[in-house]
Amino acid sequence: MVTHLGLVLDIPPRERNLMLVTAGHAPSNTETPLGDLDEVSGVIDTMLDAHMPNMAIVVDRQWNLVRTNAAGGLFTSLMFPAPPSWIEPPLNIMRLSLHPEGLRRHMLNWDRTAGALLRRLQRDAQQHPHDDSLQTLLDDVLAYPDVGSLRSADRGPRPDELLVPATYLLAGEPVSFFTTIARIGDAHDLTLAELRIETFWPLDADSSDRWTRLVNTAASPQAS
Repeated sequence: MVTHLGLVLDIPPRERNLMLVTAGHAPSNTETPLGDLDEVSGVIDTMLDAHMPNMAIVVDRQWNLVRTNAAGGLFTSLMFPAPPSWIEPPLNIMRLSLHPEGLRRHMLNWDRTAGALLRRLQRDAQQHPHDDSLQTLLDDVLAYPDVGSLRSADRGPRPDELLVPATYLLAGEPVSFFTTIARIGDAHDLTLAELRIETFWPLDADSSDRWTRLVNTAASPQAS
């Protein structure tokens, strides 16, 4: 009955495990390190590589970076030629995007993009109320300058907006991306169920040309 209720109510697998333990039963979902899931891990790497020359990353439920393709590594190196002192492993995408010394310094529409990111994080914290790390992450980023005010000021997308892209200044030129997020279907292991594969797509032809040129330049023999 506990399992049935969890499925019908679409409760996340980790919370279903907690329900079972509270009811005196063993948890039904395993949690295996991704490095021990060779076949699935290999498929994820194939997906990331196939998305080149565009960026693709994998994050866990707490928005920690788990894996990236070469384009994602290039993007980070363009933003931060030297590792900033405030970044500690594991690299957290929310902290990187919302910290005053993070990606916001290179974004031309940070407030709009930050509002969308904050809504995602708030939704995750609500869906995982027993995840102290998620709540700590939310509290930390809300304490960053200008982030807390987004919660009250942001009213979501405008009626004429199809999506909210992120526009970065890369090598002196604006490059805009939108993203899609995929999950592994019918995953019963917690690690797999909570992974998110986020793929970045250039918003327009100019952004595509500029980004492809940056990737090709970095991959050329002269760049190495």
